[in-house]
Parts: sequence; C-alpha cells; structure tokens
Amino acid sequence: MQWWNAFVDWFYSEDGQRLLVTAVIPFVAIVVAGIVAALIGRGATKRLVAQRDHETRAAAVSSLISAGQNAARWHSQTPAAREHAEHLANDADVMVRLLPISGANYAADWASHQLADMRTNSVSFSYQADQTLAEYRERLVTWLHKPGKGRKLFAADLERWRYEDQATDPVIVEQQKWAEEQFTAATDQPVAHAEQLPLPAEAEPAEATAVQPAVVEPADLYSSPVATAEEPSLDTPARGV
Repeated sequence: MQWWNAFVDWFYSEDGQRLLVTAVIPFVAIVVAGIVAALIGRGATKRLVAQRDHETRAAAVSSLISAGQNAARWHSQTPAAREHAEHLANDADVMVRLLPISGANYAADWASHQLADMRTNSVSFSYQADQTLAEYRERLVTWLHKPGKGRKLFAADLERWRYEDQATDPVIVEQQKWAEEQFTAATDQPVAHAEQLPLPAEAEPAEATAVQPAVVEPADLYSSPVATAEEPSLDTPARGV
C-alpha cells in the first residue's frame, strides 16, 4: 500500500497535474480521435462501395429490362433494329454474368430463356408478351434488392423448365397465326418463320449417289506393252523340180 499512497500523493502534486495536463490527456485524446476517424472512414468507404456495387447491379438489370422491352415487340422491328437489340441483349448478358453477386449466372440463364419466349410470343401483339415482360421486370427487380431470394426463384424456374413438357399450346398457336395474318394484311410483308417450315421437294437436298470406281485389274508387270509379232518359220517349203 505504500507505493499506492506514494503514487496518489505524486498524482495530486503539482508535477503530477502538470504531466497529466500536458501529456496524458493529449495522448488519450489523440488515440480516441484516431479511432473515431478510422470508424468514420471505414463506414464511409463501406457505404461508397455498397453504393457503387448497387449502381453496377442496377445498370446490369436495367440493360436486361431494356432487352426485354425490345424482345416484347420483336416482330414489329426492322432487321437492323433486331440486330441492334440482339447485340444489346448479349452485352447485358455478359454484364450480368460478371457481377460479383449471388445468383448472377442463374439470372443470366433465366433472362435468356424469358427473352426467347417473349420474342416468340411477340408476334401475337397481345397480353401474352406483356404479361411475360411484367413478370420478367418484377423478378429482376426482386433479385436486385434481395439476391438470395431471387437466386432461389431463378433456380426453381430453370429446374422446372428443364423437365417440363415442351409441347406447344394450340391456343397460342392459333393466336400467333391470327396475328401473323393481321400483320401481313397491314404491312404486306409475311412473317418469316423459315426455320419452322418444311422444305419443298425441289429444295430438299438430294442424296448423294455413291459412285463406285471402276475396278481396274493391274497389268502384268512383266508383259511387254507391245504385242509380239509372230516370228516367221525357219522351214521353207520345198520347191518343185
């Protein structure tokens, strides 16, 4: 206890108070200020990184939504516009796959499937394409704000599409046929579906007829190329006397 009493006497002395005011308190203040500044800087950096990450994800999702809007009116666009829209869709797909976020590949695969469906249904110019576009936009926005939930939904849809029956709904076929007739009547331009139409008989590629090469017997290597002339006989006929 003697050393404690000595320390207390020194602390309350003039020298102890001078050391406390000139050294201890400034040192503690500097340390506390450094810790507070580090915490503030860390929080600001995290907010800046999170904001930048959110902006990147929002830009990628906006690109996919723009590609979906182009796909919903696919059959009303010119060939040049279709090519440009296809290029933008490919860029959006790559941008989404490069995102450092959970479910980016699932989102890109799901969006590719939905874009193909919207391009197919866009010929009907009806409720089907608009409904698919609304679901497409809502699901991507959900994934933007809740990546975990969106990833589960994308995985479930992809698994269901993998095993479901791919038969075409006859009602949709009739709607598309009627819409194609209306489009052709209004624009005098037929809707191209060359990949779905059978080729005519004259356009079908003819099967190649196998040509059998003629079998040539090898010539005798030791035979003379020129027929040998018949040698004259040495026996001469006897002359009459």
